[in-house]
Amino acid sequence: MTDPTPAVEPTVLLDGLAMVESPRWHDGRLWFAHWGTGEILAVDLNGTSEVVGRGPEGLGWTIDWLPDGRLLVTGPELLCTEPDGSVTPYADLSGIGPSGWNDIVVDGRANVYVTSIAFEFLAGGAPKAGMIVLVTPDGRSRQVAGDLEFPNGMVITPDDSTLIISESFAGRLTAFDIEADGSLANRRVWAEGLGPDAICLDAEGAIWVGTADTRISTGRDDSPGGAVVRIREGGEVLDRIEHDRPIFGCALGGPDRKTLFLLAAEWRGTDQVADVVAARTGQVLTAPAPAPGVGWP
Repeated sequence: MTDPTPAVEPTVLLDGLAMVESPRWHDGRLWFAHWGTGEILAVDLNGTSEVVGRGPEGLGWTIDWLPDGRLLVTGPELLCTEPDGSVTPYADLSGIGPSGWNDIVVDGRANVYVTSIAFEFLAGGAPKAGMIVLVTPDGRSRQVAGDLEFPNGMVITPDDSTLIISESFAGRLTAFDIEADGSLANRRVWAEGLGPDAICLDAEGAIWVGTADTRISTGRDDSPGGAVVRIREGGEVLDRIEHDRPIFGCALGGPDRKTLFLLAAEWRGTDQVADVVAARTGQVLTAPAPAPGVGWP
């Protein structure tokens, strides 16, 4: 695929953060996981932020909401924050996956999809085939997809008919049909040649996603940077935004869902995660989007 001329320059909304992931527009603010601090943060369009919840102390966890407003948090377990503020296990996944739970998306029917990469990435473990697990509203859980190369961010179309997932190590987006019982079928490649992490879907059927070429010119020779592109199914690039550091996630929000939020931070490899967390290079960026966000999350 051929990238167009970079579109717009993103604006920094919030700076001085650790590692940032799992952007979600919810209740008038952008919520996200503040990895390395155990915090869930929310920031409004004026840049005012606050700690609104807690997650695991380490990295690799994400957030989403059930239709009734309860917050789910992944990690070693899948946890749920109840209306009284108590935190309880939402489903017992211990017999399904070999490691903790990474990304999450909840559809309009309260079906919960969570991913496991199935190996200890930050500890330098050997890559293994990952999976998607479904937790139905009655609390039952089962694996609905496997053989995924580092399954990561997911989106579900607004009619609850299609799930699209990032396979980060394969550099592609993979789509599934969602059947009436929540099972996934008709696996197919949605687009290739990417560096996908957290993704978002818009009303024109396009997806904002990170690119595989994670180095751009910033005035220094071959300085590390990042970019996101807006693409159609098949890989046609419609828009592109570049930044001076890798972009780990994107979400569409704002009153009309036409504000693109980008989460960025330096990345120095799995052996220097603690240094990156301490360096506080994390940012929340914004840019205008040509079409509003739809679907889940």
